[in-house]
Amino acid sequence: AGANDLGGSLMNESITRAAGAEHGTEWSPPFMERLIGSIGRTPKMRTTLYGDIAPDRRAAALANRPLLEVENDRAGKSARSKKLNACVVIDA
Repeated sequence: AGANDLGGSLMNESITRAAGAEHGTEWSPPFMERLIGSIGRTPKMRTTLYGDIAPDRRAAALANRPLLEVENDRAGKSARSKKLNACVVIDA
């Protein structure tokens, strides 16, 4: 067990930060592989259906550009009235 599934550590997690949290996770594929290797595990990329990933997709992921700073606006409630409008029902 342990670091057997880092799928919850998204490469661009912004939902919790957009909701106002101080922390979020944003890791590049090479960083994730180094982290997994540092605890003696063997990293393996997979598809969303847990299948093997194509070699060209793995190469593209590892050759990515440095991550940019994420800019999130704080999430807010919609500015809409909670007042119900009256409606008229006409029997047909």
